[in-house]
Amino acid sequence: QVKLAESGGGSVQSGESLRLSCVASSYIHKYNIMAWFRQGAGEQRVPVAAIYQDGSRKYVDSVKGRFTISRDNATRTLYLQMNNLKPEDTAIYFCAADEGSQWYRGGIDWAPRLNGGVWGQGTQVSVAS
Repeated sequence: QVKLAESGGGSVQSGESLRLSCVASSYIHKYNIMAWFRQGAGEQRVPVAAIYQDGSRKYVDSVKGRFTISRDNATRTLYLQMNNLKPEDTAIYFCAADEGSQWYRGGIDWAPRLNGGVWGQGTQVSVAS
């Protein structure tokens, strides 16, 4: 079973940037979809960015133009570059990889299943106004 480990979270001021990394314990080539999810306090876990085997990417509307997802199969790493952070971006961020998918509202369409695939433990991002 592949394990995922996130890093790069922290506390920043509004308008600043962070880069999250997610390293896999073994090859990620087989995963059709990799994605970043976030979960705010008392909220559901939702996808914010997804990247597919063909290299295409999708983002939830609230982060378009500010977040960029990328993956490096050679280093088994998924990234999320987050620019112009806002207080509403405060959440625990999780990376996920899946051979399957489920549909989500909000612009992502297809992303890893909440009850399937492989998930990391999460990294906290806090943005102060």
